[in-house]
Amino acid sequence: MALVEVKVPDIGDFDEVSVIELLVKPGDAVKAEQSLITVESDKASMEIPSSHAGVVQSISVQLGDKVKQGSVIVLLQAADAAPTAQPATQPAAQASAVASSPAPAAAVAAPASPAAPSPVGALEVRVPDIGDFKDVTVIEVLVKPGDAVKLEQSLITVESDKASMEIPSSAAGVIKQLMVKLGDKINIGDLLAVLEGAAPAVSPAATSAGPAAPAAASVVAAVASPAANAPAPIATLAAPAHSPTAAAMGLPHASPSVRKFARELGVPLEEVKGSGPKGRITQDDVQAFTKAVMAGAAQTRAQAAKAPAAVSGGGGTELGLIPWPKVDFAKFGPIERKEMSRIKKISGANLLRNAVLIPAVTNHDDADITELEAFRVATNKDNEKSGIKVTMLAFLIKACVAALKKFPEFNSSLDGDALIYKQYWHIGFAADTPNGLMVPVVKDADKKGILQISQEMGELAKKAREGKLSPAEMSGATFTISSLGGIGGRYFTPIINAPEVAILGVCKSTMEPVWNGKEFVPRLMLPLSLTWDHRVIDGAAAARFNAYLGQILGDMRRVLL
Repeated sequence: MALVEVKVPDIGDFDEVSVIELLVKPGDAVKAEQSLITVESDKASMEIPSSHAGVVQSISVQLGDKVKQGSVIVLLQAADAAPTAQPATQPAAQASAVASSPAPAAAVAAPASPAAPSPVGALEVRVPDIGDFKDVTVIEVLVKPGDAVKLEQSLITVESDKASMEIPSSAAGVIKQLMVKLGDKINIGDLLAVLEGAAPAVSPAATSAGPAAPAAASVVAAVASPAANAPAPIATLAAPAHSPTAAAMGLPHASPSVRKFARELGVPLEEVKGSGPKGRITQDDVQAFTKAVMAGAAQTRAQAAKAPAAVSGGGGTELGLIPWPKVDFAKFGPIERKEMSRIKKISGANLLRNAVLIPAVTNHDDADITELEAFRVATNKDNEKSGIKVTMLAFLIKACVAALKKFPEFNSSLDGDALIYKQYWHIGFAADTPNGLMVPVVKDADKKGILQISQEMGELAKKAREGKLSPAEMSGATFTISSLGGIGGRYFTPIINAPEVAILGVCKSTMEPVWNGKEFVPRLMLPLSLTWDHRVIDGAAAARFNAYLGQILGDMRRVLL
């Protein structure tokens, strides 16, 4: 056992950086490559890993300290302190150790020879840690052999049964070989591509900490080869993953590895609540956010595993109900068994929970949209060249925003015994897809016009049908609209999408005779079905909301008031 100083390696074009987080304490056992501290510059934050495995004897820095290349971070009692000799020199080294006992100590103190700059060569790009996903399918290849790619540039898009995500390159260079194709199943560590590029040299200061001392940019080493014998390419520090064009100081408090993980899952970090020190966002926070989005609310893996049973009706005893009947249907005639899609299993479990736990009431009403429909048809005729088709749902979104502003309790959520009133208006709309019902979200609908909302809805609906919606595009809704206008029906009772407190269902409009005080005149009437949480909203407020919504749809000029 020997004492080894772990120093700050070459961290690129950064002079002094501030220590913003200590990840270990004296007495902790650490592994090689385990992060010790987090530092932050005016451009990015990064984690500094350990060059050795061992036990932390003392920490040489504290929060707020400025460190730079060569600064001592911790003192480790390490078993692997002695540099590994080259195969050709091992016998000589052993002979020296027999002849003179101080020799090994001298070998420990002697720094390794500086590595020469790596020549242009092959760099392997592998699948990084993408969380709790296995055998994800390649649904899109974004590059081809001969393409020049930048660090962090997306190479492929993959899809699991929960989400789709893009896999970035861990280095810059020219693609020599592409190792995957459409439809392939891949996992963490699989080889994606071989690049031709130059890897930056390791500086003498970096090697002085030991032969295994990595560059600080090992925060992106997760995409390198996990094999023990495969050298990981050393890349320069990546730009913040969530928004490469934004200044790092304006981003949420999270390390680069967490930012990369969030980007791969399509998670907007500004919407994630951090549980770490000073509100720092951890990988667990990102995973919890993703699960909550995909399930509709926070749901444990055990609950998710029970989802098929809940959907099929197998259970109910925990609610004091008699068991669901078990029937051998085959004895009555021919049958065919088909497994439900993952989306239907998840949504079914959440719909059951919402239907059971929310005291829901539904109001039915009709809105006169005669003039609005005429205006919609004229608008589409005038905008034929733009390619944007305006639907009635776009007007409904805009009308609902106005109603939500007038009746803010409909734009709230329950939090224990308190109500959270949201000062933003994100409207979800149910989209029918081959794999089941999905709910994309139009963010900040109050700030967008009808044409912009129509265009965004078209893009989101297309992605939903293709199974390419990210969790971020299905999260944050404050109110949802479920429209069956293109199919038919009169009224229905939509189930509230928790943690929202209301949902609007609309059916197909029909021409009806309406009494105007003198005579019956033909008017185009749109059926409205408003379901609301009786814990938050009472019947009078719901009736007023529906009436006001009908008035706006009857005359959209009210939105301007």
